Formats: sequence, C-alpha cells, structure tokens
Amino acid sequence: MTTKVVFILSVIFLFTGCAGSDKAENWTHFRGSQMDGHAQTETAPLEWSENSNIVWKKEVKGKGYSSPVVFGDQIWITSATDDGKEFYTLCYDFETGQLLDEKTIFTSDDPQRIHSTNSYATPTPCIEKDFVYVHYGTFGTACINTKTFEVIWQREDLKAEHMQGPASSPILHKNMLIVHLEGTQDPYVVALDKTTGETIWKSVRPKEIYDPLQPVFRKSYQTPIVIEADGRELLISNSAYLCFAHDVNTGEVVWTIEYGYDSTVSQPLYWNGLVFVNSGWIFLDNIPFFTRQYAIDPTGKGDVTETHVKWMYEDEVPQIPTPVIVDGKMFMVHDRGMVTCLDAMTGEPIWKEQLRGNFNSSPVYAAGHIYFFNVRGDCTITQPGDTFQKVAENSIGETVKAVPVFVRGKMVLRTEKNLYLIE
Repeated sequence: MTTKVVFILSVIFLFTGCAGSDKAENWTHFRGSQMDGHAQTETAPLEWSENSNIVWKKEVKGKGYSSPVVFGDQIWITSATDDGKEFYTLCYDFETGQLLDEKTIFTSDDPQRIHSTNSYATPTPCIEKDFVYVHYGTFGTACINTKTFEVIWQREDLKAEHMQGPASSPILHKNMLIVHLEGTQDPYVVALDKTTGETIWKSVRPKEIYDPLQPVFRKSYQTPIVIEADGRELLISNSAYLCFAHDVNTGEVVWTIEYGYDSTVSQPLYWNGLVFVNSGWIFLDNIPFFTRQYAIDPTGKGDVTETHVKWMYEDEVPQIPTPVIVDGKMFMVHDRGMVTCLDAMTGEPIWKEQLRGNFNSSPVYAAGHIYFFNVRGDCTITQPGDTFQKVAENSIGETVKAVPVFVRGKMVLRTEKNLYLIE
C-alpha cells in the first residue's frame, strides 16, 4: 500500500470518527441528533434518586416543558412565565451547571391562552456549532450566537392561533430552519434561512380541505422529520387531518394520506424504508376516542391513502409520546401508561405491559436500554426484546414532561422546576 493511499485512508477514518464522535458528544434536536430517540452513548445511568448520583441540580427560571439540547460544553433550554408575558433562553455549563447566559428574548402584553397541561415554552430548541435556534410558536423565533450570546435575528411576525399553546419544535436541514405554525386558522409550515431568518418557502394547508373543518380540527403540534425517498428529500409532516410529504427544498406537496381529525403531537419516525406517523385524535360522535399509528411507503405521489399505507394499528396508541424503534421493534407508551411492542414491519403486537402513571415524555433508547419517564418523574428502564424485561426503576420526585438527554455517559434531565445532570 502506497504512502499516498495510507494518507487518504487516514483522512477518511479521521473525518468518519469525528462525525461519529460529534453525534455522541452532542444532542441537537428534540429526541436527539438523529431525531429517532436513539442516544449515541455507550453508557448511561441506571440508578439515581433525588439525593443520589446527581452531579448538579439547578433551579430553572420560569416554566417550560421543552427538552434540553447540548452542544460542546453548553446546555440550552427555553422557559417562560406562567402567564406567557415573558419568554426566556437559558444556557448552562455542562460540567458545572453554571448559568452562562439568560435572556428575556420575547415579551407579550396579551398572550393567547394555553391548555392547562401545556407551557408557553414547550417547543424544544435546535442547536449546531456556534448557533442555537429557539421557537415559541406565535410568540417568536430567534437565532442566538452561542459564543457571544448575541441575538443574530428574530421573527415575531409568524403568527398562529394555537388554541392550546405552542408545542411544535423547529428542525434544521441544510441552510433551513423549519417551523410549523398550525393553529385553528390557515395552518402552515415555513422554511427560514437559518442565517438571516428570512422566509425561503411557506406552505399553507389547502383551504379547500381545511376551511370546511371546524377550527378546532385544524390544529397540530407535531415536529417533522426529513427523509430521502426515491432520491428526493421529503419533509414528513403529520398535520391535523392529513399527513403531508413536502419536497423539503421547495415546499411542494409530493404526497398525502388522510387519517382523521386534530391535535397530532407524536413525531414521525423513519426506519427500514417506512415512515411511521400518528393520526392524532380520531373522533366518534364528537368525542376523542383513539389514536392510530400508520406505516407508510414514502415513494408515492398524490393521495396515497389507499395505495401506500402498509399497516395501521389503533390499540393503546399514544397521542403525545413518540415511539422508539429498536432492532425492528416499535416500543410505544400510551399517555395512560400501557407499553406496547410491535413488529415495525407488520404492525403485529408482540407484547403489552402496563406501567404506573401518565406519560408525556417520549421514550429514549440509550446504551442498550429504553427509558420511560412518567409525568410524576418515575422512570422505568427496560431491555428491548420479545418480552417485557424491567431492568430498574428510579424517581426524581418532580414533574417530567421533557425528553431526557443522554450524552457522554450522563443524563441531562429537565423537570418542571429544575435542570439535573445525572451520572
């Protein structure tokens, strides 16, 4: 082997290693850097309590159910006052918990009301080298330089009537920051230039379909993902009533499926060539009755409801928590605590197990285990497999609605009042 070839291979391995290390060291979006609920860490805590294995604990100003994001030595979260009149960004040092920066980034004199179970700071930020992007729905969107803490740009003109408060998290893709503002009137998705905040494209849901619906049935709170199908990059957006696949670079709608009514929250998934989307509430006699999980072949065009749905499952499907797929099995926890394991390719149930409590936080797969946090702060840790296998149970003793973050062998946990680093 020549010296030149050895040098080239060394460079390739160096950059490949750096890319893998970057994912393991950072947590850049809602549900992780890959937005699939998988933590890129070899070890993770198995035992903790309010008084044990806590590296540090810091009280958080205001209230928010957004999850933390981590890049380098910084942890970022958002928060707000209970009345929605002030909106905060907070940056902490990863190792020490020291508060590095705090801003009141937006204010509102007459904020919209929110649901009693929501907060004014529920959308999770997203972060990359040198910049963090925060979003509070109709109340504002901004970019902050993480080195200088300078606000680079702000938008307060992206309006929506959320009805129950903001919840959709922004995502980064190439040069774009993509945000959903799907309220009760003219719901839409918009791609912003992440450098300037200017609009690249905006797609309003089709008026001929959405205008005849009651306003309450138009709203949505999901966070999208980007996939590649047939050589085309698609933004998968499970909105109220319809799931849309947009060409992420132009906003053009490529395909749709129709499933029902409103309040989609659970994020889509992509695995082994299939897209998995949650329908939100399906109503019977105007009563929210159940939620459906769909598996979709994403290669179609137009209305693919009758042609590209591979399976549908509707028994104890969660509305809020997003499932996680491990080794071809989908693990989902219903809002009322029923865990179901499905075969991800067929939708056939493998097992079910009832956990205690109610659940808002999505499960995370970290270091060979799945972590299920209920709202009371109790965590059940399981080993994925063909049967329910409980490994440990722990409690932090506080309200948990955010998704736990696993990096560098530790867990960053945001509760209603505090931020923890747990080892």
